[in-house]
Amino acid sequence: MFCVIYRSTKRDQTYLYVEKKDDFSRVPEELMKGFGAPQLAMLLPLDGRKKLVNADLEKVKTALKEQGYYLQLPPPPENLLKQHLAGDGIK
Repeated sequence: MFCVIYRSTKRDQTYLYVEKKDDFSRVPEELMKGFGAPQLAMLLPLDGRKKLVNADLEKVKTALKEQGYYLQLPPPPENLLKQHLAGDGIK
């Protein structure tokens, strides 16, 4: 199984995975509006992989099969105040 990954032009660190190059037919229209013009990031073989860097491999495969796309959002921002108050920021 291969997937094609596109970078969002509207949202930093947001990626859209689809099964075929330039085929957004199964992606909801509202999602595409918020995503902006997709910029090709890479073609990626999923078979034989054990993991992906910023996404769960099994979730990606399942989403591609069931809904035709997978949306990777950026990680949540670090709460530095919370870390500091918990003692992690004190040295």
